[in-house]
Amino acid sequence: MTDITPDPRTQHRDQEFPGQQQTQPGLTDDMRPEPDHGEKSYVGSGRLQGRRALITGGDSGIGRAVAIAFAREGADVAIVHMPEEQGDADDTLALIRAEGRTALGLAGDVRDESFATDIVARTADALGGLDVVVLNAAYQHDIDGFENLETDRLRRVFETNLFGLLYTARAAYPRLDSGASIIVTASVQAYQPSPALIDYAMTKAAQVAFVKALAEEAGERGVRVNAVAPGPIWTPLIPATGWSDERVQTFGQDTPLGRAGQPAELAGAYVYLASAESSYTSGSVIAVTGGKHL
Repeated sequence: MTDITPDPRTQHRDQEFPGQQQTQPGLTDDMRPEPDHGEKSYVGSGRLQGRRALITGGDSGIGRAVAIAFAREGADVAIVHMPEEQGDADDTLALIRAEGRTALGLAGDVRDESFATDIVARTADALGGLDVVVLNAAYQHDIDGFENLETDRLRRVFETNLFGLLYTARAAYPRLDSGASIIVTASVQAYQPSPALIDYAMTKAAQVAFVKALAEEAGERGVRVNAVAPGPIWTPLIPATGWSDERVQTFGQDTPLGRAGQPAELAGAYVYLASAESSYTSGSVIAVTGGKHL
């Protein structure tokens, strides 16, 4: 019998990435190669039929892969994105609508408390309710020595990764009924912090604490709170981090599987946490790290 199981070391890419840099926020069309979000590979089976989802940072990268998967599983989806990412957002919205689902784009910055709060009501109004909240928006930057950590960039990391997350989660929480799910995009950096990403790693560790603490309270209401911890994933955030060409070229090669992951490889974890299949899973962090352990 022929073995049709793909080799995880080479399933998506086993070559170096071309050296490249972008400014923040990074854009999909400027990446070489473009990430795989599951556009041609993800097949749904109705696991989220009738659900209403909000995804921050949903225009590209992991957020786009989750949006595609959710739509193909039967969910209506709202995505939040920066105004500069409108092109990416339009592409993602088109992919959602191609599945016959309702799609809503919300342009703004989650560092703005008013915007990060209002997107919850706008989503619920447009979709007729809210069942799944994916807190995925993030910012990171390279630091060449701790003494060179700039206050403005430090503030942006904390305001995007923590304040924005809290604003949206706080607004969504009272609206969520039993069976609803909050999913945070954490990171392997919460457990294996890199010195050059020290502020980013700190926020990701705080996100894990958020998940564990809120899961205890939310469980009494039948609301589950979990996280996915990606390893090195090829998204627009990577060429926009400020790394050298050499660092980009070797991105992800330090994992046991020897390569970076693609956004499509995380979608299933989010679908699981959003679906009834994970009804007894709360306060957990699912590692999708290419073999790096938490």
